[in-house]
Amino acid sequence: MKRGASVFNLVSLTAGFAFLYLPILLLVIWSFNASRLVTVWGGFSTRWYGSLFHNEQLMGAAWVTLRVGLVSATLATVLGTLAAVALTRHGRFLGRTLFSGMSYAPLVMPEVIMGLSLLLLFVALKVDRGLLTVTLAHTTLTMAYVTVVVQSRLATFDRSLEEAAQDLGCTPARAFWSVTLPNILPAVLAGWMLAFTLSLDDLVVASFTSGPGATTLPMRIYSQVRLGVSPEINAVCTLLIGAVAVGVICWSLASKWRTAAGRQPPA
Repeated sequence: MKRGASVFNLVSLTAGFAFLYLPILLLVIWSFNASRLVTVWGGFSTRWYGSLFHNEQLMGAAWVTLRVGLVSATLATVLGTLAAVALTRHGRFLGRTLFSGMSYAPLVMPEVIMGLSLLLLFVALKVDRGLLTVTLAHTTLTMAYVTVVVQSRLATFDRSLEEAAQDLGCTPARAFWSVTLPNILPAVLAGWMLAFTLSLDDLVVASFTSGPGATTLPMRIYSQVRLGVSPEINAVCTLLIGAVAVGVICWSLASKWRTAAGRQPPA
């Protein structure tokens, strides 16, 4: 009985991973196809990667996406961390329920509704749609995720360390900066990476809030895929996959290094 269950679990796990990662593997393989037809293998070639860097539209969209992602992720991390501190440290205060609901609303609200509401807001404020509006929209979208990640870490943080620092003469702000922040820094960085990834991936909200000169890479890819998949699309997607993979590996190695350093006895 146990053997049959283990075989079933193995087959289910293999099928699940194949369903998730086999399309990604095929995309990477077809990015090295020499033929322009993505359904016909014409031999191994890297010509489309060279052609990609001469494609001004894709490269411009990639640069816009990178700028929006870096700025919005940084703003979302700062605001989300402050929101997490307020929800964790200040207990019951006037308007806490409303503030908590507004902080978590982007987690459950459909992106179409969020994009349309932000569009109406920018139109009402007479703000021209462009790089600024996309950045603000992505900050609003990703801040909730940072709040959840940081708040879960603050909930388990030993506040006696902060209180000991204040007893030794630190102000509350100095105690937070010198004691609390270094301890919750992994959660803050994880929130930043999550916010940056969500910004890179977003299509719906950016479609509502973008304007001339602010076309993001997902928007550019979607508009070109509607006319047919080109080998350059496969190449740019492969580069994104590689960048994400390198980031995950570096983060994993850094986490292991920090854990090993923490276990070493002091000299």
